[in-house]
Amino acid sequence: MSRRQREEQRVRGIFTRRALVLGAGQLGLLGFLAHRLHTLQIDQGERYATLAEENRVSARLLAPPRGRVLDREGRVVAGNQLNWRVLLVAEQTADVGATLETFSKLVSLTEQERARIERDVRRRRRFVPVIVREFLSWEEMARIELNAPDLPGILIDVGTTRIYPEGEHLAHVVGYVAPPAERDMDGDPLLELPGIRVGRAGVERHHDLALRGRAGAVRLEVNAVGRVIRELDRREGVQGQDVQISIDAELQKSLRGRIEEGTSVVLMDARNGEVLAMATQPSFDPNIFNSGVSAQQWRQWTANRATPLINKPTNGLYAPGSTFKMVMMLAALEARVVTPGERIFCPGYMDLGDARFHCWHRPGHGHVDLRQSLKVSCDVYYYEVAKRLGMDRIAAMSRRLGLGVPLEIELPGTRAGLVPSREWRQAQGRPWALGDTVVHGIGQGFYQLTPLSLATMTARLATGRAVQPHLTRAIGGRPVRGTRPEDWPSLGIPEPHLRLVREAMWAVVNEQGGTARLSRLPAELGGIQMAGKTGTTQVRRISREQRERGFRVDQLPREWRPHALFVAYAPHENPVFAVSVVVEHGTSGSAAAAPLARDVLAEAFQRLRPLHVPPARVAEAAPPARELRR
Repeated sequence: MSRRQREEQRVRGIFTRRALVLGAGQLGLLGFLAHRLHTLQIDQGERYATLAEENRVSARLLAPPRGRVLDREGRVVAGNQLNWRVLLVAEQTADVGATLETFSKLVSLTEQERARIERDVRRRRRFVPVIVREFLSWEEMARIELNAPDLPGILIDVGTTRIYPEGEHLAHVVGYVAPPAERDMDGDPLLELPGIRVGRAGVERHHDLALRGRAGAVRLEVNAVGRVIRELDRREGVQGQDVQISIDAELQKSLRGRIEEGTSVVLMDARNGEVLAMATQPSFDPNIFNSGVSAQQWRQWTANRATPLINKPTNGLYAPGSTFKMVMMLAALEARVVTPGERIFCPGYMDLGDARFHCWHRPGHGHVDLRQSLKVSCDVYYYEVAKRLGMDRIAAMSRRLGLGVPLEIELPGTRAGLVPSREWRQAQGRPWALGDTVVHGIGQGFYQLTPLSLATMTARLATGRAVQPHLTRAIGGRPVRGTRPEDWPSLGIPEPHLRLVREAMWAVVNEQGGTARLSRLPAELGGIQMAGKTGTTQVRRISREQRERGFRVDQLPREWRPHALFVAYAPHENPVFAVSVVVEHGTSGSAAAAPLARDVLAEAFQRLRPLHVPPARVAEAAPPARELRR
């Protein structure tokens, strides 16, 4: 082999080796590309397809309409109305300040509103709308539309807002809504939507989850910077469920028209605990919360000594006075410390050590038995009963009748009140004295009870069942538990004991000498009779010297006068309604509270006829005689 041939062979070998190396490299690269393509297209194809779709499509939630609140007759007491609002898109105007200046000539803007709008424009992307003004009137909308060419970037949008047709009449019961606070965020993305509202008080707060509904969704095609190109599809949200409550709105309005400042009225269906009316004065307009409460309005509410923001039927605390004496009767009968026929002498006072405890009737009632003691409201009788019972047994019976315990009503923040005991007093570092027990025998002392708890006590006395006050009749059209009398268990109190108490309460109103004799139900109701009990609670101690001088509480300034109370149920033979009335500084239960309760029951029988079961024939009342006041 010649030298030339050897050189050619060497060159061919080098070329072959390099070709093999290059081919191997190309094959390896193609293999890697094939593997990567398989990974992207096959193994992770779905993931990258989703990411690509998310870059192109933006999914947004839509706020659903809030469910309505209806009264027992189906009237809307919390509903929705269209909320026309003005939005500003900064991208569509060359000068935001000039646009706002032109707009303010058509619809006035305060300095605070201008500052808020400009702040929102700076914080958001220029193509994101900013709310300029909500709750536009038709006149304002017309002016804006007419001048639209001079308002670049301004557009009108429509949403919904909460409306309360009954205003202040049902404010404490229905409550109100407001934007969610940080503490409300529970992971529900619905709460992050602009314009969403959550319940802040009353039924709105208790049933907030049912009323919210479920969010809808809209899919939008967007570009690389997030600007909306077009809407792809839309799924509307599901409106919140309607909640029907037991209140009769027309009756509620009528009762509030009858009462004065500082008065509370609770009317219940005694058979099942449904609250039919819960009225108090003063109140507030919940519609104000829709557009935001001003600092001036808030100061006005909080500075008012009459506390319009507080629902006194559930949060006002009062000593029960003589309306507590039915509890004493049942506790005494159960403990067998007295018998129905035992007579106790009342000289007008009872001495205990150095202390003298007076009866409201200064000359005394003489010898009275159990039934008569309630009819004439003899304090001395119950002083003696309290001594025999002891506070622990009094407190135990109180709790069975719904006093001083939490009540299962759908109003957040309802106060349980207080029925004191020896353990409670000792926890304060003070001993419990016998004199304390005596005072508590007539409903004075440390008691703190709400008008709602007094109405509950009355309903339980009338029916013998452990009814709980409640407001909800149905959610989403489905009835809830508690609307039937048999839903509530028996109190376990012997029927003869309850019958004796009911007969004594009937005597208070319908027999000669009863303390509420002047407040019998009108004859126009066809002979229906009510049973009840008056009460008066001191807010300022009366000294012995004042008593000896013939002191009269009606001569005191109003804020020092006693509170007036009355509880009742009707009809006596077949109870349907139970009512409690508290008149702050009303001086006398028989003069101020009992007549109001009579009017409330009379109107309830006229307005709520489907609830009324005609009672059995009752005996005629005794002829009128000298009236006693308590």
